[in-house]
Amino acid sequence: MQTPSKLIRIGAVSSITTLAKSTIWAKVANGDFPKPIKLGTNVSVWRESDIAAWIDTLAAQ
Repeated sequence: MQTPSKLIRIGAVSSITTLAKSTIWAKVANGDFPKPIKLGTNVSVWRESDIAAWIDTLAAQ
């Protein structure tokens, strides 16, 4: 059985990637960053594994 990925909010994504929150949202809008999962009207989260994969992709370039 696969271990479920942890869900993280924008502050944690910002800390992990060292990107400003506004930069993350701009990259999402441009399709250059994983899209968040909407949990509610004002709550968006990302799978930690998606962020790690995005970082790995950058490192491989």
